[in-house]
Amino acid sequence: MNEQAVQPEVGTTTGLTQWQRVVFTFTATSKTFEDIKRGNRSWWMPYLIMIVIGYIFFAAVTTKIGWNQVAQNAIHMDQKAEERLQQAPPEQRETTMKITRYSMQGGFAASPILVLIVVALASLVLWGTINFAFGGKAQFGSIFAVWMYGSLPGVIKTLLGTVVVYAGMAPESFNINNFAPTNLGAFMNPLDTNPALYKLAPPSTSQRSGAWCFCRLGLQLSPASSAVRATSPSSDGGRSSPSVQWDGQPSWASSKRSKTKRRASQDARRIV
Repeated sequence: MNEQAVQPEVGTTTGLTQWQRVVFTFTATSKTFEDIKRGNRSWWMPYLIMIVIGYIFFAAVTTKIGWNQVAQNAIHMDQKAEERLQQAPPEQRETTMKITRYSMQGGFAASPILVLIVVALASLVLWGTINFAFGGKAQFGSIFAVWMYGSLPGVIKTLLGTVVVYAGMAPESFNINNFAPTNLGAFMNPLDTNPALYKLAPPSTSQRSGAWCFCRLGLQLSPASSAVRATSPSSDGGRSSPSVQWDGQPSWASSKRSKTKRRASQDARRIV
């Protein structure tokens, strides 16, 4: 038997599975993004996780709180909106409540489509910025996958909110804008608390993890794009101007190294 046929290919790297990518998003983010850089641009697993957990939370709110109550709470927590509603005629009041309820309920129900639209638009902006503003060579599919995995920490808050709702939260105290008890603001009454103090409440765990992952997203867009901008001659005698390079180094650094090498070779030839 030919030994060459049996020997594995040298230098090949096995890609991560979808579940490994999900786990590494929370534990070793660079591994997930490096896998995307190698060309594995599949994004359906984080998308499905976000949609499934979102619909579980949607079912919890529908069965335990009720969207009429959600709309009433949202208006009650806005003093100006509540005053306008009380001064409005009964028919207008009922119409306002219906619009508020249907807009909130419809937004959650249409989350699969909304998520795709938001991620696609954000990825398009990043793709145009990298390729045209910085002269890179990023691919839209890579940025789309990076954004999907970068959004995963948001499910932490949704899971915590689902647990709280099913645990018996009072419907009158449910706040759609802060439904998970992961910060001090969740234990404050927006009507009795100073607005500035309420907004300055420490961020939740999910918000901190989300900020962390999006910082990592920004750092890892560089290897995911695999783009390097070539130095372009400027009007100052042909010297290269500093520009952004997606390998993490400015262009003048590589230009300086090349000049140093040329001088060293010239000195060596003179000595010989």
